[in-house]
Amino acid sequence: MYITLSDRGAKTDPTTKGRVATRVSSTVIAMGVVSMFTDISSESVAAVLPLYITAAMGMSTIAYGFIDGLYQGVSAVVRIGGGWAADRSDQPKWVAFLGYGVSALARIWLLFATGFAAVTSVVAIDRIGKGIRTAPRDALITASSQPDNLGRSFGVHRMLDTIGAAVGPLLAFVILWVLPGGYRAIFVLSLAFAIVGVLILGVIVRNGHPAREAGRRPARRFWSAKDLKLPGMPRLLVATGALGLITVGDGFIYLVLQARSSFAAEWFPLLYVGTNVVFLALAIPLGRWADRIGRGRVFIIGHCALFAVYLITTIPVGGIAITLICLALLGAFYAATDGVLSALTAQLTPPESTASGIAATQTVTAIARLIASTGFGVLWFAMGRQNAMALVAGLAVLAVIASVYLLRPMLGVLHREVELSPEFDE
Repeated sequence: MYITLSDRGAKTDPTTKGRVATRVSSTVIAMGVVSMFTDISSESVAAVLPLYITAAMGMSTIAYGFIDGLYQGVSAVVRIGGGWAADRSDQPKWVAFLGYGVSALARIWLLFATGFAAVTSVVAIDRIGKGIRTAPRDALITASSQPDNLGRSFGVHRMLDTIGAAVGPLLAFVILWVLPGGYRAIFVLSLAFAIVGVLILGVIVRNGHPAREAGRRPARRFWSAKDLKLPGMPRLLVATGALGLITVGDGFIYLVLQARSSFAAEWFPLLYVGTNVVFLALAIPLGRWADRIGRGRVFIIGHCALFAVYLITTIPVGGIAITLICLALLGAFYAATDGVLSALTAQLTPPESTASGIAATQTVTAIARLIASTGFGVLWFAMGRQNAMALVAGLAVLAVIASVYLLRPMLGVLHREVELSPEFDE
């Protein structure tokens, strides 16, 4: 892996034409560090949430499905607003700062939350903070990167982000190992890392102005549905919505794996670690691959890996090998879709509305995953985990086939602000 730092690279160097640039901006690195600390905070809690809700609090899978749905999708409520505020102010850093700050405040409340309503409220506020910050953060990464290496830049950012996502559950595992039932100690640790992330963002990260630096005027009107009529955006939104509807929460998959292998509760957080280690290892290679063969193509391949996870969980066998295969495929799914979707969206939108475009795809994804997780909790309760997983696997096949058809103009390599194929306007 070769990474060098560059303060700014919005324009493609003519000498790099025909090959993918290798530099990653220092802003991308700094944002990655912020995300790393924030993910240590959020993932240490997320790793114990399924057990905390179903075992420690004694709630049903329907209750967990609802809370997991909130975790996945409530941020959709404010993502469009966060993206618009970043484009309107042309200061994505401070809009992102607000979002990180709101999530940190939710960690304080988590220390005192007891009962379904309180935990639900904490999760909702935390995810609202995520909704505010995500699109401005990705817009800042886009503005700090060269068009030809967006996939690599997002890969580097997601790699650092995923280091935090792996360390968080690992710390949760250590705490539960030393202090069985020590959920409150995990919540204190989560708050400390959240505060560190907010401080780094406020003090170290450069405050960019994407529209001004691209010679454009910041968007002056409120967000409109017309913003979605950019070439290719309707197809991308429909495809991401369809694929999001078949993406159930990781916690459900881990609960299935735990039931199959009957491993102890204190080992449960390590499932998150396994997935995130694979995500960490593949984020940059798959980002580079997406730059070379097409981001739409890699996005589809990632969902094929998710389908494979569902298929394997329907097989009535357990054991360490099955668990490891599922964790590897799930990590590959995230590495092939998380940053790649933002990079693909950024290339379909002009600089002055990048955050709004990214927010739109993330909102559709979040809403769809909220429906998927909530619905899967009901299916599990009504049909049993085996039949529920089989049904989702069947639906995943249909969603992937439909998405290949919708995204066929984007399955090759795209460049920002180039003449797009007439197929986009169909």
